[in-house]
Amino acid sequence: MSLEIFEIPAGDPRFAACMAIRLAVFVAEQNVPLEEEQDEHDATARHFLAVLDGAPVGNARVLDKPEGAKITRVAVRREARGQGIGEALMRHIEASITARRFMLDAQLTALRFYERLGYVPVGETFMEAGIAHRRMVKDSEAA
Repeated sequence: MSLEIFEIPAGDPRFAACMAIRLAVFVAEQNVPLEEEQDEHDATARHFLAVLDGAPVGNARVLDKPEGAKITRVAVRREARGQGIGEALMRHIEASITARRFMLDAQLTALRFYERLGYVPVGETFMEAGIAHRRMVKDSEAA
């Protein structure tokens, strides 16, 4: 198994692979409306693509916010789940980005995954795209 993770600028031809993963996971599997999945942040965010044995299987994007780096759109294709790709993707992002704090809005079904990576839930549960979420934060070890 050969896993590689790349940072992909929005204009890079490989950005289409990031979008294909997001459409498969969020729109097709989770019924998130397309107009909510794609937004104005895609053009300026930092995008990360996980490639397993030459096939694009996971992605995430990072938004620069005043309070830290916000990780969004974390997704792994169904057929590639359970192989540590999501964890490798998250660890790569944390190692690649200088931020005093990382934050994300986790689907409730993914809370335990992010807790294992050191994220702590804060605030109340809220709905986004018809799915229950909770904000999670992790202070950088470099801070």
